[in-house]
Amino acid sequence: MSFFPPFGPPGFPGPPGSPGSPGQPGQPGQPMAPSSPPPGFIPQQPSVSPFAVDPGAISRCMFRNTYIWLRNGNQFWFFPVFLGRTSVAGFQWNGRFWMYTGVSLQSIQSFTCV
Repeated sequence: MSFFPPFGPPGFPGPPGSPGSPGQPGQPGQPMAPSSPPPGFIPQQPSVSPFAVDPGAISRCMFRNTYIWLRNGNQFWFFPVFLGRTSVAGFQWNGRFWMYTGVSLQSIQSFTCV
């Protein structure tokens, strides 16, 4: 499965003010969900890689609206705020609001940030 529980996989910070996440919402250094929805369009999918996404490649999309295509066919807007060696955590747009989640880099087929 590509997704982790709402507060991310073990070792990921939870959303601000959540159990296991230091501090309270609004404190400096705490990740906050974007204050507005993502763009109202779906970008063109870049060429597909047969390998896992490299953390260095997706690092340029940190704290930016990023569209992700997963290997299982799912696709969505994502706002990454934490990058690990094998996964990325951030806020996923569900069509109505941003939800904090984590995604395995191996499950990402391609991505583009705007």
